[in-house]
Amino acid sequence: MIEKAKILTLIDEFVKENNVFLVDATISAKNAIIVTIDSFEGVPISTCVALSRHIEANIDREIEDYELMVASAGIGQPFKVHKQYLKNIGKDVEIVLIDGVKNKGIITKVNDDSIEFEYAEKVKVEGKKKKETVVRNKIIEFNNIKSTINLITF
Repeated sequence: MIEKAKILTLIDEFVKENNVFLVDATISAKNAIIVTIDSFEGVPISTCVALSRHIEANIDREIEDYELMVASAGIGQPFKVHKQYLKNIGKDVEIVLIDGVKNKGIITKVNDDSIEFEYAEKVKVEGKKKKETVVRNKIIEFNNIKSTINLITF
C-alpha cells in the first residue's frame, strides 16, 4: 500500500513551486489516489497533468500498482480548506450550518476561525404593506458550518 505521507510530501513539493494549494488527497485500500487542487487564479488542465506526472515519476509502478486522478476543485463541490473561502471573497455562496439552516449571500471577509457574510432578507416595515429587502451582515464561525458551495449566477 502506498503511504499517504509520501504522496502528501510529493504534492507539497509541487504546490510550493506552482502557485496552487491542496484541497484534498485520498488513497483507497486499492491504491486509488485522488488529489484535488485549487488556485486563486483557477487551475488549468496542464497544471493537473504536471502534478500527475510529478507523482508518477516518484512512485515505482513495478513495486506499487495504483490508480491516480488529479483534478481541480469544481464549482458546486463543498469547500474543504480555508484558502477556498479566501478565494471566494465577494462571491455568491450557499452556507449550510450544522443545524441545517441554509444561508445564501456573499462572503465579505475571512478570519482565522470565522467568515463575515452579507445576505439579503425581506422584512416587514411598519406602515408599509410590502416587505422590503434589507442587507444584513453576520459572522459565522467555521465550526458551525456544515458545508459551503459556490452559487452560479447568470
